[in-house]
Amino acid sequence: MKAYEIQSNAGIDALTLVDRSEPKPAAGKVLIKVKATSLNYRDLLVAEGAYGAGQKYPLVPMSDGAGEVIAVGEGVTRVKVGDRVAGIFFQDWIYGSLTKETMKSDLGGSIDGMLAEYVVLNQDGLVKLPDHLSYPEGATLPCAAVTAWHALVTKGNISTGDSVLLLGTGGVSIFALQFAKLNGARVIVTSSSDQKLAQARELGADEIINYKITPDWEKQVYQLTNRIGVDHVVEVGGAGTLPKSLQAVRIGGRISLIGVLSGKGNEIDPMPILFKSLAMQGIYVGSREMFEAMNQAITQHQIHPIIDKNFAFTEAKEAYFYLKSAAHFGKVVIEME
Repeated sequence: MKAYEIQSNAGIDALTLVDRSEPKPAAGKVLIKVKATSLNYRDLLVAEGAYGAGQKYPLVPMSDGAGEVIAVGEGVTRVKVGDRVAGIFFQDWIYGSLTKETMKSDLGGSIDGMLAEYVVLNQDGLVKLPDHLSYPEGATLPCAAVTAWHALVTKGNISTGDSVLLLGTGGVSIFALQFAKLNGARVIVTSSSDQKLAQARELGADEIINYKITPDWEKQVYQLTNRIGVDHVVEVGGAGTLPKSLQAVRIGGRISLIGVLSGKGNEIDPMPILFKSLAMQGIYVGSREMFEAMNQAITQHQIHPIIDKNFAFTEAKEAYFYLKSAAHFGKVVIEME
């Protein structure tokens, strides 16, 4: 079978298409013919050797993928041949809290991921796709969608009338927009692109801010909320935007720390967190239990993920470079056939 490997931390250009033996499912395991995968910013970090120390090589990259079950090992009961499934990001995080041990089961990081024609996963590390979604749509869910759901619904307890600030229009932010509107929230979206802001408006964004035109966007957020601040911030920027997010959130509000798109390592003044009595939560994707709860809502409300662009399996490098360009709105997908 064909698979891509990251063989060093030399970057996207080192992504290599190789031949591997087709895997066989042992007891409790499931063989999946991968139909589509989707990219996350984390995949860029892994390719560039910036995701953490001790990265194993060679590595089949990418956490997100969906496909068809074509064989099962002895004792498999959760799925059957013909089922449409996606792998969960942390293969061992089924429910409860994230632990040091479950963190070692991240697809496309600690263990081989989904950018291959066939993969074998444990039956417990799978969820069934909502029937109304295509394989490319299903492939967008494991990381970005579950992260947004965890932030706003599982931990955020979002409710009708809440206000939400979303930074940018990447995968997590667009899923967060869809979930926030599903729960009756008012949503403010920032971007440097008027075109992307117009697209966000079409998806239901109530207020839009071009942060190139309005660099002090936190002040505009404050004004848009009657000088109170928003209830929730989905913070994907990291150290470069967090000080502004701390100003934009209301007293007693919540900031979900998700990404480091604008950098990391800068000194952050903790005083606004103290004086505003803020809830600060780090969100590192989520469990299978969260994924399944999210899928129920996606099915009930017939939500469709937003895919910006589809690439062929042979165009994997191009897909990576496209994501790195930040030209996308929503998700970038690689289709296997």
